[in-house]
Amino acid sequence: MKELELKYGCNPNQKPSRIFMEDGELPIEVLNGKPGYINFLDAFNGWQLVKELKQATGLPAATSFKHVSPAGAAVGLPLSEVEAKIYWVDDLGELSPLACAYSRARGADRMSSYGDFIALSDVCDVSTAKVIKREFSDGIIAPGYEPEALEILKEKKKGAYAIIQIDPNYVPKALERKEVFGITFEQGRNELNIDDDFFANVVTENKELSKQAKIDMAISMITLKYTQSNSVCFVKNGQAIGVGAGQQSRIHCVRLAGQKADNWLLRQCPKVLNLPFRDDMKRAERDNAIDLYIGEEYMDVLADGAWERVFTEKPEVFTKEEKQAWLAQAEGITLGSDAFFPFSDNIERAAKSGVKYVAQPGGSIRDQDVIDACNKYGMVMSFTGLRLFHH
Repeated sequence: MKELELKYGCNPNQKPSRIFMEDGELPIEVLNGKPGYINFLDAFNGWQLVKELKQATGLPAATSFKHVSPAGAAVGLPLSEVEAKIYWVDDLGELSPLACAYSRARGADRMSSYGDFIALSDVCDVSTAKVIKREFSDGIIAPGYEPEALEILKEKKKGAYAIIQIDPNYVPKALERKEVFGITFEQGRNELNIDDDFFANVVTENKELSKQAKIDMAISMITLKYTQSNSVCFVKNGQAIGVGAGQQSRIHCVRLAGQKADNWLLRQCPKVLNLPFRDDMKRAERDNAIDLYIGEEYMDVLADGAWERVFTEKPEVFTKEEKQAWLAQAEGITLGSDAFFPFSDNIERAAKSGVKYVAQPGGSIRDQDVIDACNKYGMVMSFTGLRLFHH
């Protein structure tokens, strides 16, 4: 198949629409549903991300894409009891490594992941399909599907769930093109080969990079490669926990991603874990309520007449002091940036969210200010020398 006609482009008024190959066959097969233009953008970006994560770490990988940026990305490390609970999978028993990867990717920012497009590095197994089945999602791309897993996924969205199978051996051309305003842009593909020496240029006084820190740095870099720029990514124990995408100012990227990382940490506090939800509350409704409860607009869910619709009894306010005390325990978090930090304020904000490791290209006229700020907090920072803008 050389081309596939689509219902419309980014918006319903943008017709005709298709994906096609100038030479050769499309490397995909649609097994179910009718993926749209944005679905395919998410699918192809997501597939590249998880394929490269698998190559860099040797672990199964998954990502949760929304509007051509990852809301979360992760590799298949086991879940702790707390992680399984905050990702709403604690009732599913033992999960496969791939299912753990998707649970992590989806769970990093469940508000943003609602209605996601999923990419998996490996053949989708039954364990992963069971996790996906219970989440609101637009579709999935993977190199294959176990027969039972495929049947489980086909039941989603009343049989209309978009399921794409991609040829894992497909290699794109070295030059890529896109058209804007009738003008064709061409550039070489942004190749990123993360080997043992990729993070070797440690520029801070603290030079102790653990194996897990290198994995987390790799996850941050590969996630950023497929995130709309400017972008930064917070990572902890094999998963992105906060992605700040598409901001014009880098400090705003750090603030956005840092707040998402803080929310991920706050969800693990016993005060949040033990919220007395009504039995008829769906997972998405619980996610919305938690987001309000841990935020500044908590009275939207705690006011009289509001809490009764969500909880069996009225929870206590999660005070600012309590949240600060919980977040003060954060440690060992990695921060990656797709371009250099122009000012040290980015490091000051990162320190508030427990960042210990930093990966960025370097090259700012204020690099020394940024290095000094890292030294102030005992951070380890690597200059990669490689910018990762994505547009």
